[in-house]
Amino acid sequence: MENNHPKVNFGKTGVLLVNLGTPDSTSWMDIRKYLKEFLSDRRVIEVNPILWKIILNVFILNLRPSKTAEAYKKIWMKDLNLSPLRHYTIKQTEKIKKKFTEKNILIDYAMRYGNPSIKKKIDLLKEKGCENLIILPLYPQYAAATTATVCDEVYRCLSKLRWQPSLQIVPHYESEPFYIEALIKSIKKKIKEISWKPDLIVASYHGIPLKYFEKGDPYQCYCQKTSRLISENFSEIPIKTTFQSRFGPDEWLKPYTDKTFENLPKEGKKNLLVICPGFSSDCVETLEEIAIQGKDSFIQNGGNNFELVPCLNDNDDHIKLIEHLIKRYLIEK
Repeated sequence: MENNHPKVNFGKTGVLLVNLGTPDSTSWMDIRKYLKEFLSDRRVIEVNPILWKIILNVFILNLRPSKTAEAYKKIWMKDLNLSPLRHYTIKQTEKIKKKFTEKNILIDYAMRYGNPSIKKKIDLLKEKGCENLIILPLYPQYAAATTATVCDEVYRCLSKLRWQPSLQIVPHYESEPFYIEALIKSIKKKIKEISWKPDLIVASYHGIPLKYFEKGDPYQCYCQKTSRLISENFSEIPIKTTFQSRFGPDEWLKPYTDKTFENLPKEGKKNLLVICPGFSSDCVETLEEIAIQGKDSFIQNGGNNFELVPCLNDNDDHIKLIEHLIKRYLIEK
């Protein structure tokens, strides 16, 4: 019987970094495919599914891809033919691999929407003998529409495996000291690079509909906590928390980032530094929505100076944070 037993790889731990996702290219079809997967997630859009299916397929997926494609074209890394989010997620993975040189620890990455899929990477890690899985959603502040939907997809994938690995999911890390320290260092680095002093730092987080918060989503609390910890450890310049990227007619978390940019010059705040602590990698929301659209709006409304602090991306402080988070969940043998 032993000779007939199928070969089974075993004895390894797989670590999967998971980011939101990105289109494969800036083509209309690739953008549409990505938006369809993203906007079909019931965690992201909590409305009547039958009504939403009509709205999504008849209106949004015919009208929105062109606008979204234009935004991606402005920030696409043409020399690499990659979106910045994919580029930095790959770089993060490569650098983390160098921190874990043990043969029984395998590091990889996946995207919640788009490629490479969570299913593809879980299957691959399982084939390589990963009996233990550590999933690290790259969202510092928990929200049902981000961290929870990663969990949903991981559970769906595991439910189809006959021999399941053990599973650990790294939770939110909005107040992790390594994370707060990395954000503060990135602010100080940017201030040294500019020739003017900011009147204000805006910490802009991705928004969620207000009704999600009222139903119990803790996301806003975690965002406010991150901003508070930054300000408690960096008091030289005041910090204001705002929320960006609202979509649709519903009320979202306030204050809105775009409206804040329009109003600040009227309040005498004409030199602005912006940081996006909720994004682990620069992406269309930071590079196009904030650094291009946001800056244009701020200057047109009377602002003088505007700079965006880069996301932590693959800098050394971020890699140290990710390494620390992973090590917490490694199973000692």
